[in-house]
Amino acid sequence: MTTWRLPQPTALGEDSPLEQASIPRNPDSLHPCRRGRDTPVRAAPPRRRQVSSFCPPAHSCNDWIGPPDRHSNLRPIVFHIPKNESPLGRRLREFRQETQVWNQQFWASQNVSFRKGKEEFIYSRLKAKGLEMKDETGQKVTLSAEEMADFYKDFLRKNFKKHMCYNREWYKRNFTITFLMGQVAFERAWSRLGWKKTKVGN
Repeated sequence: MTTWRLPQPTALGEDSPLEQASIPRNPDSLHPCRRGRDTPVRAAPPRRRQVSSFCPPAHSCNDWIGPPDRHSNLRPIVFHIPKNESPLGRRLREFRQETQVWNQQFWASQNVSFRKGKEEFIYSRLKAKGLEMKDETGQKVTLSAEEMADFYKDFLRKNFKKHMCYNREWYKRNFTITFLMGQVAFERAWSRLGWKKTKVGN
């Protein structure tokens, strides 16, 4: 499980851009591409898990970001929950949390597929040459950059549609987050303006 010690978590502002950690309410929303009647086309991660059990200090008023997750390579965030959170602010926070989970799980699954495909490719190429995965000294036998380029090209070709669907969903989610952040900022400004008017009237 990812620890929150190296480096120490860094405090971010409430309205800092989305980085990526929570458990989704609807598992079907974890992948942007669906077939038929809401059937996800993603490969499920090896096992369900929380990104971290870290809990920020009670007095903290900021989001907290941790070190990269070892499966997705993305940095998880624990989002601050204000005491007087408005329904709109809660909607923004929960959508950011959901998007973070979706992003974490997509890349964790994608990285597993990449590593597995890479191992199988290297094994098949070495087998064709009559070589083992390790040499006489126990060192891993590697392929040349030119040979590995064939794997990278094939992997991108096979996952082209999946990446296109991911990019579309990513832009849609970021647009929604940006729109909600604008609404929350306007709501706060309007609330402060109303408070000032009340104070002047008194």
